[in-house]
Amino acid sequence: MGQIGSKTEELVNIMDRLLSPNGCPWDREQTHQSLSRYLIEECYEVVEAIKSGEMSQLREELGDLLLQVVFHAALAEREGHFNLAQVADTVSQKMINRHPHVFSDLSLQTSSQVLEIWEGFKKDEGKKTILEGIPVMLPALLRAYKIQEKAARVGFDWPDAEGAIEKLKEEIDELGRAESSDEMMEEMGDVFFALVNVARMKKIEPEEALQATNDKFVRRFNYIEAKAKAGGQDLKDMTLEEMDALWDEAKIQGL
Repeated sequence: MGQIGSKTEELVNIMDRLLSPNGCPWDREQTHQSLSRYLIEECYEVVEAIKSGEMSQLREELGDLLLQVVFHAALAEREGHFNLAQVADTVSQKMINRHPHVFSDLSLQTSSQVLEIWEGFKKDEGKKTILEGIPVMLPALLRAYKIQEKAARVGFDWPDAEGAIEKLKEEIDELGRAESSDEMMEEMGDVFFALVNVARMKKIEPEEALQATNDKFVRRFNYIEAKAKAGGQDLKDMTLEEMDALWDEAKIQGL
């Protein structure tokens, strides 16, 4: 524990040096707003490292994410709001308060019981509605999943996946009948939302499923491009049938 404390303190000192009058001009120009996109990027890079299974990569990316936390805390401290120690104390107290089955005498046996009291603690902490607290800036598929998940906890849900699938078919039909661009936009959104519902009922993370398909498409399209170049062809000059044939080759090879 001592090493963790000393290394964290070293990182805080490095950030203080970077933000000092004789520090880094770029760092000194940053604000919470300007750093927001870097924080998001680092979160995604952590997730990518987790998916890769490379622990050395995960270690590095977690460090980059930690740097963003330290950076924001350092800026807040200079503005007279809070410091990193207070950030750590706030989340520590939150974790203790939300886990009375660990740090107190409350007995809980299942994860569903934990989630139930978790929502109760959030309301006690100032959340007034069930759906409050879901970040608006989440990727749309993930946000839809969390909205549906929270609504389901109070019984607003399909009894089984079949109901969700029928709703998806209904929304696809409505999309097909839409005429104006506004109608198509709305109905397309309804289709996506209904599709997320089906994924949730099937216990599939929609964001993860779509990313896997994105990766598969990239692999197969790259194969088409590479084969075309090897044959002295340009993709723009190939017919759809020729590209489809190469796509099928990629599938056969397991790409």
